[in-house]
Amino acid sequence: MKACVLTVDQRSSRTTSDLVPAAVDEYAAGALLPFERTAGDEIQAVYTDPGAAAAVIERLLRSDAWNIGIGIGDVEEPLPATARAGRGTAYLHARDAVTRAKNSPGKIAVVGPDDYVSGQLETVAWLWAGLLSRRTTRGWEVVDLVAEGLTHVEIADRLGISQSAVSQRGRAAGLIEGERAHELVAQMLTDDLA
Repeated sequence: MKACVLTVDQRSSRTTSDLVPAAVDEYAAGALLPFERTAGDEIQAVYTDPGAAAAVIERLLRSDAWNIGIGIGDVEEPLPATARAGRGTAYLHARDAVTRAKNSPGKIAVVGPDDYVSGQLETVAWLWAGLLSRRTTRGWEVVDLVAEGLTHVEIADRLGISQSAVSQRGRAAGLIEGERAHELVAQMLTDDLA
């Protein structure tokens, strides 16, 4: 079966607290085989749902604490009980990707069976990471409230600011661009896993 394996390594783990236990719980939703610690400060999960994979990639990028390796390829069946017990080219690609991510823009890399297609996805991921890294706390406030389904009027009321300020914060945060990047990553993963 084709899958997306995420191998994710905590940055600066020797000088910061261990983020793995919280990450395993926080990023569990939507995975075929959820995140678990593989070694040291590294976690791994398997996804066949492109939307769920894109959502967790966005959350990992937002946290700005991880080197993110995305491996696309086959996963041997029958599936094991845990992500770290799996085998297949997707795992090998994820290992290569997380190693490359340490020196890549946005600390994210993609490896798959087709270098050109993987390179396209990786480029979009780099641009997305750059956009997300520039968002301020105020920008994230607006983005999160829009994601909850609130209108600009409701957001303005909740934050005690004008609708114009909501629009300005949304533009500065790249709200529309971020939504489009998320959709594009999910679509590209859909195509890769087909």
